[in-house]
Amino acid sequence: MTDPSSTRLALVTGGTRGIGAAISEALMAAGRRVVATYRSRHDEARAFSERTGIETFGFDASSFEASERAVGDIIARHGTISILVNNAGIVADASMSRMTRALWESVIDNNLGAAFNMTKLTFEGMRAQRFGRIVNISSINGQAGQHGQINYAAAKAGLGGFTRALALDAARYGITVNALAPGYIDTEMLRGVPEPAMAKVLARIPVGRLGRTDEIARGVVFLSADEAGFITGSTLSINGGQHMY
Repeated sequence: MTDPSSTRLALVTGGTRGIGAAISEALMAAGRRVVATYRSRHDEARAFSERTGIETFGFDASSFEASERAVGDIIARHGTISILVNNAGIVADASMSRMTRALWESVIDNNLGAAFNMTKLTFEGMRAQRFGRIVNISSINGQAGQHGQINYAAAKAGLGGFTRALALDAARYGITVNALAPGYIDTEMLRGVPEPAMAKVLARIPVGRLGRTDEIARGVVFLSADEAGFITGSTLSINGGQHMY
């Protein structure tokens, strides 16, 4: 008899770059079948797929209609989605005096709204099979706040409430819902930070370095394991001790 854990299908949003790419690859290495989604950057997604063998789907996860079409295609091709990692998101930083409604809505829609869309569209399949693992990628800035990121911090903090409330709803169906809150991770975005500013960031991290994408990915593999069925409604903070929450 086939072990169900060896055929679980994992969907990782924003799964072709940075933290998302590391998560996709780590899940595949753990024996999962993996599909990664992306919004744009088609050439990068194609290169990622060619390098890893992971199939990619391009669409705007902040649009419910686009997400519905894409999830329908993925299920038709690969079957029920058992593991969902809500990693997709954007930043559009501004202080309150410069924050516009458009900037606010774009970040809320892409970070929090997309998580709702993807969860709504995969939840019934998980419920039917009485198994599911949902991992929402939050942020240290959703826990501690950050100047100039009121939209991003609000969206990431919202994922925490979403996680806890959904965990209560989902537990009876064998579905766990957890969040993972990375600190400052060595990604393309941070590599562009000027050296003096980076020195200030490192000074606030007790372990004295940036995190690595594979360290975040290992956390997701742990939370999404079949053996993690007694962990739900929790937030795993991986931030080098910068914020203990």
